[in-house]
Amino acid sequence: MFQWSKRVVKSVTFEPGAADESLLAMIKSYLEKQPEKTFSQMCKEALWQSLCVPKSVKPNPKGAIKLEAEQNIADLKNQLSRLEEYFLSNQSYRLELIEHQIAQLSQQVTQLVITANQEPPTQTVKSSETALDNSTNNTVSSTPEDIDPLISRLSQFLENF
Repeated sequence: MFQWSKRVVKSVTFEPGAADESLLAMIKSYLEKQPEKTFSQMCKEALWQSLCVPKSVKPNPKGAIKLEAEQNIADLKNQLSRLEEYFLSNQSYRLELIEHQIAQLSQQVTQLVITANQEPPTQTVKSSETALDNSTNNTVSSTPEDIDPLISRLSQFLENF
């Protein structure tokens, strides 16, 4: 049985020719786009892929775990920002509703104050009714016997009013 050492180095040879030169250019371009990867990692991924090994068997390199964690963090940040937007829009709607209700209540209070100021005070009405009653009583007759019963009943209502 073949025993591997802890670190095995294999070399890849690119020969002069159109195919190898274009492959080398594509590798350089790929590595420039993903600077966190090395040529060794890229070769290993290509070998896993070309040998059709399922993902469950493949080892997760540290870079892939880091990228996956960063992607999860980015997803969580997006979810958090959407939640904040929803919360803020919902709260602003509630705040607008409360402000509208406060405006309505202040209008109603203002109308009540205006209505209360337009009605004459109760004491002034009673004193003017009493003066009116006295003048009516003096003009009709000075003795209680001559008072009409209808006027007597009406004067009771006026006093109560």
